[in-house]
Amino acid sequence: MKLITWNCNMAFRKKAGLILEHLPDILVVPECEHPQKLKFSPLTRQATNTLWFGSNKNKGLGIFSYGNFRVSTLSSHNPRFRTIVPIMVKHGKRKFTLFAIWANNPNDPDGQYIEQVWKAIQHYDKILSSKKTILIGDFNSNTIWDRKRRVGNHSTVVKVLETKGIFSSYHLFHNQVQGKEKHPTLFMYRHKNKPYHIDYCFLSKDLADKIESVEIGEPDYWTSHSDHVPLMVTIA
Repeated sequence: MKLITWNCNMAFRKKAGLILEHLPDILVVPECEHPQKLKFSPLTRQATNTLWFGSNKNKGLGIFSYGNFRVSTLSSHNPRFRTIVPIMVKHGKRKFTLFAIWANNPNDPDGQYIEQVWKAIQHYDKILSSKKTILIGDFNSNTIWDRKRRVGNHSTVVKVLETKGIFSSYHLFHNQVQGKEKHPTLFMYRHKNKPYHIDYCFLSKDLADKIESVEIGEPDYWTSHSDHVPLMVTIA
């Protein structure tokens, strides 16, 4: 199973072919336009299911499944967390819970980025306590930006997830430390001298034990299309 998240920096309809060359089974795309605007070439690989969330039809959160994978929104979804969405993924008899994430809510005075993830994991505590759980997307955060007096900073989110047996696939596979990542996923304003790691795929231990690869897109190629590079995780 291959999971990919890529913040496409809008206009996904023009860029879908680039990421679909990597044959995702599940694709999470922050800054994706509404499905009504997604007019693809007939040669573009067609999604089995498409979900979309947001208030701006030019810039929301898209989730796509391919092949025999099926996705549906859980009834427990709280619209308060518009772009942090619990999803049921099914593939034959196999199923798991996936949280598609774009941590971006400028209307929340308590904080629009990692604070959104913090609130969501508190709200969805019981779901996160189960096995076969994935959180994937653009968290818009890194330990280097921790606000020490802020309860829900990045480091706190990571620690809470770890107490539930949920770990960052990139950090596990590449033996990296939070805040000291060797592979950025964002080049702010597409500037190579402003690199940050802010896109993640967290896996419950039962899935993390089956990681086959974790790849980060090559900046020289991807930054001509977006300020983010894709994060690609393959699980047996």
